[in-house]
Amino acid sequence: MARIKQLDQPGEKRGRGKPPIGNKPGRTVLRRLYVKETRSIREIANLQVCTKDMIARALKEYGIEARTNASRSQLRAIPLGDLETTIRDRGISGTARQLGIAEGTIRHHLKVRKGQ
Repeated sequence: MARIKQLDQPGEKRGRGKPPIGNKPGRTVLRRLYVKETRSIREIANLQVCTKDMIARALKEYGIEARTNASRSQLRAIPLGDLETTIRDRGISGTARQLGIAEGTIRHHLKVRKGQ
């Protein structure tokens, strides 16, 4: 049995893919969260209650350059014991500021390295 496709009504646009979840954040909000507070795209998406794809598209649309993964390699180069000592002395937020990365990145890195 053949399937009959629904025809669009004249003048009606048909959307493709899933409908967007949440509203796209503004340029100033993205600049503050992504550039100044150095939060990850995923963290921003959770805060703004939208998808990470929407955040990535908005960054591109607003001309905000994506960060490189250099901070990851910087964490991998630090021995685990030294990193834990620094966190004990300065706290996670102080260590994050010193290294120029987000606190969530350090927490995730510690979780992954301790699980190895």
